[in-house]
Formats: sequence, C-alpha cells, structure tokens
Amino acid sequence: MVAMSAPEAGEHRPALVTARVNVRWVDEDGNGHVNNAVYLNYLEEARDRVVDSLFDDSAIDFVIAHVGIDYLAEVSQRDGTVEVDSWVTGHGTSSVRTAEVIRKLDGTVAARAKTVLVPRAAGAAGSRALTAQEVQALLRVGSTGPDL
Repeated sequence: MVAMSAPEAGEHRPALVTARVNVRWVDEDGNGHVNNAVYLNYLEEARDRVVDSLFDDSAIDFVIAHVGIDYLAEVSQRDGTVEVDSWVTGHGTSSVRTAEVIRKLDGTVAARAKTVLVPRAAGAAGSRALTAQEVQALLRVGSTGPDL
C-alpha cells in the first residue's frame, strides 16, 4: 500500500509500507494513553515490513542501531487503529536509514521517527557491509547513499 505522509515540514515522501495497527487496552498506561515505549512497537510493525520486502532471506540479519522519535500527540484505545508509514531515506556501506510516521485515522500525526538499521555479521559481533543485492534493492526504492 502506498500513502503520502509528511516526515518533516515541507517534505513529502511516498511510504514504502503503511501498516494498520490496532490499539489495545494493554498499550495504555495509568494516564489513559498509549505508553511511549509502545510507540516503538507500532513503528516496528511497518519498518519490519519494509525490511522484509527489500531483503528477503537476509531481512533477519538487520537490527536497530539507533531510533530517534518525536512524540507529537497522544494515542489511546479510543482511537482504535493507527497507521504507520515507513520508507527508506538512505544507506551507508553497512547501514540503512528509515523514517516512520504514526498517524491517527483522523490524520493527526502522533509521532515521527528516524531509525538506523545495520546488518549483523554472521558468527561475529558487529555489523557487516551491505551486499550488492541489498544495495540494489535500496536504490530501487530511492535510497541515497552511501553516507560519507
């Protein structure tokens, strides 16, 4: 599914994936709104679909190295469902940058995030370089890179 979202003021990018996530009562904290840590689970729903769609068998290699999130609006179970857009913003020699937006169904942006993913090195600690096939998949969806 492709949807338009605004990751930052003035910038519009097509989402590579839009995931619909049901808000559960267990997601709420004592204040009656979704706990800030649960937002990370919502982001993961869409981001995992992006990685799966791009990298097939090597998708399981990718782990989060960094997440930055701006919380912009409360979400509660009364909202029922949120939509999470995710897309690739760039890549390095051993990293992939993504951006995500959580929206309520009324269009209110609840959160914006930027994530850095790295592929794990098989049998060793640390990351590995992206393969040629992974780079080609990233370039097909408009990724810019490598980082300098």
